[in-house]
Amino acid sequence: MLGRMQDWPLTVDRILDHAKAWHGDREIVSRSVEGPIVRTTYAEVHGRAKRISNALKALGIQQGDRVATLAWNTARHLEAWYGIMGIGAVCHTLNPRLFSEQLVYIINHAEDRVIFTDLTFLPVLAQIRDQIPTVKHFVVLTDEAHMTGELPGALAYETLIDTHSEDCVWGGFDENSPAGLCYTSGTTGNPKGVLYSHRSNFLHTLVTAGVDVMGLGAVETVLPVVPMFHANAWGIAFSAPAVGAKLVMPGPKLDGASVHELLESEKVTFSAAVPTVWQMLLTHLRQTGGKLSTLKRVVIGGSAVPEAIVRGFRDEFGVDVTHAWGMTETSPLGTLANPSAKVAEMDDETQLKFKLKQGRPPICIDLKLVNDEDQRLPHDGSTFGRLMVKGPFVVGQYFKGDGGEILDTEGFFDTGDVATVDEYGYMQITDRSKDVIKSGGEWISSIEIENIAAGHPKAELAAVIGVAHPKWDERPLLLVKLRPGEAGTKEEFLKFLEGKIAKWWTPDDVVFVDDIPLGATGKIDKKLIRQRMADYVLPTAG
Repeated sequence: MLGRMQDWPLTVDRILDHAKAWHGDREIVSRSVEGPIVRTTYAEVHGRAKRISNALKALGIQQGDRVATLAWNTARHLEAWYGIMGIGAVCHTLNPRLFSEQLVYIINHAEDRVIFTDLTFLPVLAQIRDQIPTVKHFVVLTDEAHMTGELPGALAYETLIDTHSEDCVWGGFDENSPAGLCYTSGTTGNPKGVLYSHRSNFLHTLVTAGVDVMGLGAVETVLPVVPMFHANAWGIAFSAPAVGAKLVMPGPKLDGASVHELLESEKVTFSAAVPTVWQMLLTHLRQTGGKLSTLKRVVIGGSAVPEAIVRGFRDEFGVDVTHAWGMTETSPLGTLANPSAKVAEMDDETQLKFKLKQGRPPICIDLKLVNDEDQRLPHDGSTFGRLMVKGPFVVGQYFKGDGGEILDTEGFFDTGDVATVDEYGYMQITDRSKDVIKSGGEWISSIEIENIAAGHPKAELAAVIGVAHPKWDERPLLLVKLRPGEAGTKEEFLKFLEGKIAKWWTPDDVVFVDDIPLGATGKIDKKLIRQRMADYVLPTAG
């Protein structure tokens, strides 16, 4: 026997249908690639997205075909997203921060048929055009007046829209049909594709809008600084229309001054980005004496957030920072450090310790910690283990079966992270499994040391890696990029760490560097750092 409720497939086209029907006049504001601020509404975006659907059909796109986007956060990019997914094609977001060789591999592996691109990325596509034979059409997200001729034969987006009608049927396919494709760079070997279904994206949307997660609603004005090409802008491109929130899209300018301008001029109440963006904003505000008049809440993820950033926004600007964790394979939000009932009763300083953790799993996410023998480990806040995750918006298999079987016997996915979970249910990432420092048979968290060192007033960025040691196997090395005009010493940074970490975790050396490289998603590139420091010998190794 089955329940007697309506069969209403959870397909993402219904999200924009809802936004048009009930929040049609709500604004979407974009800083365009061409320069000016552009204003539109959910109703207008809905109509234009349907025109794109018809345009794609005219170009021969069918259900299941992959259509790529290489673009910044703008209303045009949003229109393309829903235009692609509405007819059952697969929206494949390309990360422009990847090397051209990686883009070629990903485009060919996905067998993309069409690429929507911003003007910014025409040189990249012109360079690799002959290496991506499955791509038959390029659509430039601009009008005829701004077409450059860098990509001969490319179509102007506005011309394409003008030549097609809004009369297009969306949906009508199974909710388990693929909706989006995003490749992860966090795996070994070639990037692997995560193929989201309409159902998984819809469920992720319902969960993330909840008050205990992002807490989005119709009264919010949302600025997703996190790019749409980075794990679907953490779902905000779905959750904001779902609740009718005003959207402010930052386009290509993500520097502190440009982000601050939009925060103030558009009266933004909620935003989300990786720590490096918020550090740039904090620096800009301090240098200019800037204020945050309307911003109330910020979600920071992508990498661990330094305590100095959380304190800076809280104490200087009255902005609440929520730490989040997730990955491409979790759609992406997996945990958020919002207070539980017991934590909310604690004083501010005690609560801060929980805010710096990656947080609690919402409904639809289950976590466990296991050791190398796959035995479950206790949630005592101190036992390190491999972080495993499962749920209806967690990857079950990579695109085209790459990597083979990726779930354990209980259906959990290995995140590649090492973590602890405390008695209150708060998870804390201590390292990537490939980055954890193994010293004398014990584990040292490079991330924890980095976050404390990054709070030193002279530090702009800090990174910690394990370096070979003849007695202890590995010992930590701290690398520091100083703020402009500053000079630092090894002794003052080690002194700064005293009392904040276990004594035996203290780095064996401090090296000051001109640059700490970041990867395609804004995380510190430990692999490149290890390559650069391959010949380094610790002073304690003699």
